[in-house]
Amino acid sequence: MNGLRHLALVVDNLEECEAFYREIIGMEVLNRASDNLVYLTLGNDNLSLGRAKRGKGAADAGGTLDHFGFVVDSKEELEAWYAFMRDQDCDLMDAPHDHQDGARSFHVKDPAGNVVQPLYHPAISGQRFR
Repeated sequence: MNGLRHLALVVDNLEECEAFYREIIGMEVLNRASDNLVYLTLGNDNLSLGRAKRGKGAADAGGTLDHFGFVVDSKEELEAWYAFMRDQDCDLMDAPHDHQDGARSFHVKDPAGNVVQPLYHPAISGQRFR
């Protein structure tokens, strides 16, 4: 195995979430399977956003998740992402902070309430996959 490359989320507000991942994170649409399912990518990953079934919230449909992370290449890049998201009025949960293992991160909520962790980690940041 070579790291997390696919994540599927069930969300109540598909259009808002798609806009967040496209306009804020910078992902592109890889495939729009239907009005209820879209696949997004940054080039070396795959995020599936599916619309929660009517009458059921995302949590009721099994959409429980603590958080997931997007790796950045440097601490400076992490700070730039924080400033950008702050300027975009994103739902920031904390400021960039250091971890005991040399990593640095912060947390932000997407429009569905999922917690996203932009993360610099010396063991994996800077790696590029072909």
